[in-house]
Parts: sequence; structure tokens; C-alpha cells
Amino acid sequence: MKLTNTLLASTALTFAAGMASAEAHMADEMTIVSWGGAYSNSQQKAYSEPYAEKTGVNIINDESSAEAVAKLRAMNEAGNISWDVVDVTAADSFRLCDEGLAMEIDFDEQLKAGDDGSTPTDDFGDTLINDCFIPQIVFSTTFGYRTDLVGDTPPTSVCDIFDTEAYPGKRSLEKRPIGNMEWALLCDGVAKDEIYDVLETEEGQEQALAKLDTIKDSVVWWSAGADTPQLLADGEVVMGSTYNGRLFSVIEEQDQDVAMLWDGQMFDLDGWIIPAGLSDERKARALDYVKFATDTQRLADQAAYISYGPARASSAPLVGQHAELGIEMAPHMPTDPANATNVFVFNYEFWADYRDDIDAKFQAWLVQ
Repeated sequence: MKLTNTLLASTALTFAAGMASAEAHMADEMTIVSWGGAYSNSQQKAYSEPYAEKTGVNIINDESSAEAVAKLRAMNEAGNISWDVVDVTAADSFRLCDEGLAMEIDFDEQLKAGDDGSTPTDDFGDTLINDCFIPQIVFSTTFGYRTDLVGDTPPTSVCDIFDTEAYPGKRSLEKRPIGNMEWALLCDGVAKDEIYDVLETEEGQEQALAKLDTIKDSVVWWSAGADTPQLLADGEVVMGSTYNGRLFSVIEEQDQDVAMLWDGQMFDLDGWIIPAGLSDERKARALDYVKFATDTQRLADQAAYISYGPARASSAPLVGQHAELGIEMAPHMPTDPANATNVFVFNYEFWADYRDDIDAKFQAWLVQ
């Protein structure tokens, strides 16, 4: 018995030492890059604050996700990667993965199984779009409008954005081609299932820009997701595009005179990548963080702060009320049947292939 007890004690000490060693081999500081505003707040509440409390790691938050591809290219060229985990859109993840700027993930080995017993690959399902992208949320880019500035007939169609006679005033659009080009073609009579076939041609790109020309003088261009909610709150635009979760914040949390236009909303995915080229200690920390941040409960927890659908199937039944407002969150999700009667499914593979060329053409058009 004495020998058995000694053996057990020795085994326990060895295990504890191994755990301590594993923790010691993780960096004690990390930089997490995201988009700022209500979205970053939801991540910090659901993921980062609980993780920091659990591990003691010091987390630095950066809001440069809009420039993720360009900045990671520059960091890689300089041989100095200063970011540890980066939130990116699906299309950007393709570019980063294809260029070797993001590390590949073994989803079933490096992420947690679902709380329902499903493997990560089964639980995430179709949201696993490439070998580097760790999905968090399903979101949409859509439009909000000032209820007190649209008269007695509020907009019901995404194409009302182009109707400056019925809805005079400024409107805000993102300062990039994604989304704008698709809506322009859709509202110029191109069938939804032909949009990307048309957009891959020079003629289709010119057609989209010509449609955007019809409202160019009335557009305020935005770069940060928080811009349109602020412009709407200040009454500087009558309508504008942004992410549905940002509009939820200005409508439900700030109680502004703003309403959501779900028609033509553009479904998309957002998730994490881990930059290639990190030291072993930083890579271990980054992997530990995303394993924690993308488990079933954490993805459901994020939906208590912002109206984005969790990427795991096992998280959906756990979505409940808003953490502060006490309202049910399911009806505010872009995937709710009442909101998804006319959606546009964003083609991230198309934009991974054509983004640089169309970006250049779009930016040249902006300064004309």
C-alpha cells in the first residue's frame, strides 16, 4: 500500500509538472486583432475576459482587421509578425491561406468537440471553408435607415438605396467593392444567380460601377463597421450599409430612430486565423485561445452581446437572451426565417480570386 501511495503521489507530481511546463511554454501575452465597436466588445465579453481570467495571459486588443491582408503581407516580408490571432472575413481567409500567411488547422485535433458529442468538423459543417479559417459567426451586411427621415413609406427593397427621388439625402456605403458591386448589378436587373458570372467580366464590372455612379454624389464612404451606426445616429445619412450586429446595437441598445432593412442582406462568415511564422510559445498560446474561444458555450455566449449566429450547430440551442437587455436574441439573427426571405449568399471564393484586381478598379473609380 505504501508503494502504491508513493507511486500515485509521484504520478500526480509528474502530471502537475507537465501541466505547469505546458503553460510555461505558452506566451504570457498575446495580441488579438478584430474590428472594434460592438463586435469586439462581444468577443471580449464572451471569449477574452473569461480566457484571461482563466489563464492570466495579458491580451492586447487591436482593431486593424480591415487591413489584415495588407498588414500580414508586410509583417511577413519584414519577418516580424506582431499579431497572434486575427479575426477576418471568409474571403480574406482564402487569400491569407493561399499565400501561406495563415497556419493550417487540424480541426478535429486542435479544436474542442461539440457539447452534443459531435466532432468539430461535423459541428462546424459547411462553415469550414478552408484549412486555415476557424469560424465564429454567420453575419450579414445589410442596410439600416432613419425612421424619421424616410417619410410615410419606409424602404422595403435593397434597391431603394438607388432611389434618391423617393429617399433623398446621403447614404453610406463601404469603401470597397465587395457588396456594393453585387447590389449594383442586382438593382440593374441582373438575376441573382448570374451576378458572379457577370461580375467576373470587364463589362460586368463597368456595369456595376455605372450603376453606383447614379448615387456617387450622395454617398458617404465608410471604412469601419462603427461608421454607419454613428452616421445614422447623428442623422447625417438617411440610410446606410453595415453589419447587422452593428445595427442591432444602435437600434436595440442605443434606442435610436433607426430600423433594419433585411431585404438583400448578404450572408457571410467571420472567424479566426493564426498567422504563420509565430514562435512555438506564441503559436501554443494562440491555439489554446482559439480552442477555448470557439467551443460550443463560448460561441453561444457571444450571441448574448450581438446578433450574429454562432458557427457551430451545437451552439444554436444555447442562444438565449441579451446579456443586458433581456430580450430574446433569436429573432434578431440574420438566419431567422422572418429575416431571411431574400438573402444574397456572398461568394468568398470569387472575391479571393478577383479582390485585388477589382479593388484597384474600384479605388480608381472612387477618385474620378
